[in-house]
Amino acid sequence: MPRVDAEFKERVYSLVAQIPEGRLMTYGQVAALCGVAWAAWEVGQIAHAGPEELPWQRIVNKQGGLARSYTWGGYEGHKRSLEAEGIKVSEDYRLDLDKYLWQPTIADDSSR
Repeated sequence: MPRVDAEFKERVYSLVAQIPEGRLMTYGQVAALCGVAWAAWEVGQIAHAGPEELPWQRIVNKQGGLARSYTWGGYEGHKRSLEAEGIKVSEDYRLDLDKYLWQPTIADDSSR
């Protein structure tokens, strides 16, 4: 039995595509906005194998930490991708969620 409904992946793709440059969301935030609040791990798995054209670099963990297994170069690759968008990342691969976290408005959220 699948852990999430069949359309969950498509909702994740749709929401991730909307994250503006220079802004971030957490895995859990994406999962919750896509209707499955407990599915942060699944969002990470989708990100790892998802379409390369989506801005997966804009997804971080709930503490503002980068992805160790980021597909395009681990921590360093994730850091480079975010810094290219103007996001400041610390030497320990963390960032200020208060500054960069994006919360879509209802009008922005076509993932529902």
